[in-house]
Amino acid sequence: MSPKTLQNVKAVIFDYGGTLDTKARPWASVQWEAYRHANFPIDEDTFQKACTFAENALIKAPIVKPTDDFYHLMLKKIEQQIAYLEFKHILHISALQQQALLYDIAGYCNSLALKNMETTREVLATLRQKYPLVLVSNFFGNIHAVLSTFGLDGVFTHIVESSVVGVRKPDPAIYRLGVEATGFKPEEVVVVANSYKKDMEPASSLGCRTIWFKGEGQETPTDYDPAKVCAIITDLRQVLDYLA
Repeated sequence: MSPKTLQNVKAVIFDYGGTLDTKARPWASVQWEAYRHANFPIDEDTFQKACTFAENALIKAPIVKPTDDFYHLMLKKIEQQIAYLEFKHILHISALQQQALLYDIAGYCNSLALKNMETTREVLATLRQKYPLVLVSNFFGNIHAVLSTFGLDGVFTHIVESSVVGVRKPDPAIYRLGVEATGFKPEEVVVVANSYKKDMEPASSLGCRTIWFKGEGQETPTDYDPAKVCAIITDLRQVLDYLA
């Protein structure tokens, strides 16, 4: 047995976005990469503002439908970003050019997620032989459709989705619901996620053990507390060193 293996673990909670689909890269970073790939005519600061606007729009309004898969979610998110740019009189290209860029960016993001899911499916398939797996995610009401598209139907025994339960990370309450769904004590549950602030801190505050999937370009916060993180990984497959 590896000396790193965490003992007395009875269930595992996973975050979704950024943890299972981007190798721990923030989605804003991936989208900006897609914008540059498509030669979209804006700078990064403007993109970040459009990205924030779109995220808030999707949270506040029923734009996303329960049946929307990831590709269609991305289309709607980018449509909102473009709407912001038009409202601010920043975008000066034709409607036809906008449409072409929209599909280019959404396709880029979808392809990246599809590729990363190959590793994700393998890791989750291995873990679910030993542990019940629960998903806790800030999402838009369509997480089941997204999971189905990526071949993750039936992998999780329970799914706690922010738009459904009415609470979002970093509120520890959403992780409390995840722990309750496992049926075990917090100290018997390991949380695997890519955000220190939104995942590691709230989960550890409940008594859960945590594995921080720290991806490319992620900086350690100045108030980082090692006591709140049991392990740091840079590849999802490394979870198996601690749990399998």
